[in-house]
Amino acid sequence: MSVYVDTSAILAIIDADDRWHTQAAEAWLALMESPEEVLTSNYAVVEVASLLQRRFGLKVLRRFVEEMLPAMTVVFVDPGLQERALSAVLAGRGRRGPGLVDCAAFEIIRDRSVARVFAFDSHFRERGYAMVR
Repeated sequence: MSVYVDTSAILAIIDADDRWHTQAAEAWLALMESPEEVLTSNYAVVEVASLLQRRFGLKVLRRFVEEMLPAMTVVFVDPGLQERALSAVLAGRGRRGPGLVDCAAFEIIRDRSVARVFAFDSHFRERGYAMVR
């Protein structure tokens, strides 16, 4: 079985001021002790890296890259997956709908039959995914 980790979960783990920080940190530790494969996408890595660098600086970004990222399998978005994700964004609900990073995640979750999602983003809950908590 596998778990997909979204940007929102990674940020909650790292940011001690995040309202979900304690819950996220505990869930991450439990995931690290479980036999489940932990997945994320290269799109999520780009999003996380950009946000961490801007909000916290290179020291925090380096810790993510050196300490958390090696624990995850990064699924690279290929042209076909990107096309499906872009189509989903364009067919969506506009500004309130899920963006490209989330739509790519939905495709990965479906393609790989991911069992659970670790996220605090409502778009994942709205789609009925089993959530890590």
